[in-house]
Amino acid sequence: ALAGPGFPVDKSMRAACLRALGPALPRQPFAALSSAARRGRKKLDPAAARVAQEAHLQEALRLVRACAVRGYDEGVSVDVHLNVDAKRTEERVRGQVMLPHGQGKTVRVAVFARGADADAARAAGADLVGAEELVAEVLAGRLDFERVLATPDALPALAKAARVLGPKGLMPNPKRGTVVTEVAAAVQQAKAGQVEFRAQNQGVVMVGLGKVSFGADRLADNAIAALAAVLGARPDRFRGKPVHRITLSSTNGPGIDLD
Repeated sequence: ALAGPGFPVDKSMRAACLRALGPALPRQPFAALSSAARRGRKKLDPAAARVAQEAHLQEALRLVRACAVRGYDEGVSVDVHLNVDAKRTEERVRGQVMLPHGQGKTVRVAVFARGADADAARAAGADLVGAEELVAEVLAGRLDFERVLATPDALPALAKAARVLGPKGLMPNPKRGTVVTEVAAAVQQAKAGQVEFRAQNQGVVMVGLGKVSFGADRLADNAIAALAAVLGARPDRFRGKPVHRITLSSTNGPGIDLD
């Protein structure tokens, strides 16, 4: 289903997108397949359900890629509208996921560490490494990085930068896995495609899946990994329940809802 609240979709553009697709794949409900048994219907064979889900996802990605007509390699993302109240502490959803094919972009990683840990971070490919001196740079306005890691012994010095890093979602936190002891492994994972996610105020989690040029197969692999991580990060009482909505879109394209 074409969606996109707040995004005006020109009818001629929509028609051009659909013409470019050719014969559509059979419609297979995505979220409904896993919940069929809970609605009193015959439980689907797990292997058959997975095949049907992947076919449905491939169809949605065909639509997304066909509507990416802006003349450059647009990004593709998935928005998961959860049935949680993100304003309540016990219902906040956040975590990390390793995308099998990365996001197709260079991730700059800053590591707050000292001594041997700092050396290990540099050897692993961290872009910025330091302790008090790096804190001073952040306080002076340096924020040219997307991921921040810290060792436990560097946290007291890093506390001064919390008012700068916190609002941007960059402040290291043990619960998010960004306070690390295995520095080299953490840096390598961050550079290789590990992505952090968190629910915004309206309970929506957005995860970038890569570029249109990835192709449907690689985007589908990333989408499956992202959805599994986001849905698995929900509080226990929400697990197994359907979400409000899952939407795929390119940077400038309309949203494509998964059924």
